[in-house]
Amino acid sequence: MHTLAYLPILIFLAMALALPFVLLGFARLIRPSRPDPVKLANYECGIESPPEVRGRYSVHFYIIAVLFVVFDVETIFLFPWAVRYRVLGLFGLIEMGVFLLILLVAYVYAWKKGALQWV
Repeated sequence: MHTLAYLPILIFLAMALALPFVLLGFARLIRPSRPDPVKLANYECGIESPPEVRGRYSVHFYIIAVLFVVFDVETIFLFPWAVRYRVLGLFGLIEMGVFLLILLVAYVYAWKKGALQWV
């Protein structure tokens, strides 16, 4: 009796896994296939791609991206704390204060190192 209770979930899971493959296979059968060198060429905003695409990128872009992720994660941790603020009490307040202090020190360090300067 208990195993039959999971049957709808199993059917739903099987359909969810099969549907993308069935639809892609059906689309492959009915779509026109006319490969052309212009269609197969790389496209970058209407600009012709250079023959050599391996170039040097500034590490600064990656530093900004990592800083964005760090401060985005900070926001993710602040939201549940704010929702459960009264339950956590003084311990929760001190814990979040320490967390924010660590992030503030990291922010000041990145600022002093010039990581936030976009040159």
